[in-house]
Amino acid sequence: MIIIGLTGQSGAGKGAASDIFLRYGIPAVDTDAVYHRILSDPQGPCTAELADAFGSEILNADGTVDRKKLAQAVFGKPDTPALLHILNTVTHKYIMAETRKMLHGYELSGKRAAIIDAPQLFEARAEEECDLVVAILAPRELRLARIMERDGISIEAATRRIDAQHSDAFFRERCHAVLENNGNLTMLEEQIRGFLIKFNLGLS
Repeated sequence: MIIIGLTGQSGAGKGAASDIFLRYGIPAVDTDAVYHRILSDPQGPCTAELADAFGSEILNADGTVDRKKLAQAVFGKPDTPALLHILNTVTHKYIMAETRKMLHGYELSGKRAAIIDAPQLFEARAEEECDLVVAILAPRELRLARIMERDGISIEAATRRIDAQHSDAFFRERCHAVLENNGNLTMLEEQIRGFLIKFNLGLS
């Protein structure tokens, strides 16, 4: 089975791209969804490690992790890069363990390819497990609007999140292909079809 890494900045539209890939028979492991499930386990080892690293104030009353409080503990700080490194070091090993289980399930079901949808693909070194890596990029203002609507946060919080992420150039230098997403899903699908044809993934 071919493993495709799908990455890019927050708000670029990885979910929309994954939906299109699925229509062509290529499922995705959404690592953000895996992350949210892990944080929702009050008894999980990841939850315990995060509370040790960032303090029990990031926890809800039921012992699950409050993602907004966790974000506040990491972003917009003088030492945000160091804090983000701690966050990634704690969470990535748990996310990747679950991701590998899900990919194995897709392989057993006979899928010709599957996607690791991961904004932190390179930070987790998950690109080492991929045969191909594709990035999806979008204009900054469009990403800001998407993040604010999706996560219900202020423009200041969304800006801090974007500013902590890699530039377009970072992804262009490291990926086998780049998809440009300006909000036109028809154009995005055309680019994905071109990618599938180029890499012989089921279209001709």
